[in-house]
Amino acid sequence: MTKQLNYIILAIAVLVFLLLQLPYFAIAQYPFRLLGTWFHEMGHGLTAICVGGSFKYLEIYENGGGVAYYTLSNAFMPISIGNAIVAIGGLLGPAIAGAVLIAGAKHTKSASILLRLLIGVIILSLIVWIRSYWGVIVLGAFAVLFIIITLLKNKKIEVGTLLFLGMQSVLSSYLQLNYLFTKQFVRGGQVQNSDTQAIAENTFGTYWMWALIVIVISFYIVLKSIRFYFRK
Repeated sequence: MTKQLNYIILAIAVLVFLLLQLPYFAIAQYPFRLLGTWFHEMGHGLTAICVGGSFKYLEIYENGGGVAYYTLSNAFMPISIGNAIVAIGGLLGPAIAGAVLIAGAKHTKSASILLRLLIGVIILSLIVWIRSYWGVIVLGAFAVLFIIITLLKNKKIEVGTLLFLGMQSVLSSYLQLNYLFTKQFVRGGQVQNSDTQAIAENTFGTYWMWALIVIVISFYIVLKSIRFYFRK
């Protein structure tokens, strides 16, 4: 794909994201919002596995929120540190996923492999981890859409899909800014700590300090992926 076409795809992805924030496009925004939630909750769960814990299941709710259930009883580090790492894993999930998709779109071969890998992860999560009606419907639809794209056997469409999806994932981090700077919230009538507050309680500092750290790390990851993509 030409460099000019790549810029056009990225510009369209940003424009679509901005348009989807308007109230008139709430329905169109909804699937991408749930996809961002999936990246977030999968970030929690997979991070739990990486620190030696177990990923039980995740739920995605109709309002766009979600929760990942995990245990760290067999973790190879103190529980407090493990909880902090799992919390930040979810917050960085959309940015990391978006960065990987953008970087992977640099070459048609890597884009083809990565798109199929993404399909595999979605299907695996549908079978093993997702335990909510809305999550199954939306992620199942994304899986079917991506499978159809692979069947077209058009490398340009696959690259464009990864670029568009990567930018949507990256920009979905913007939607969690309010959550980053939230100390506590109410779910099911119970007051619960936000991820940034969980990090602060298990390590040091305040929730807003960790919110700023997450924003800086996310921006750095995304910037590096975009620079890598356009590097000759």
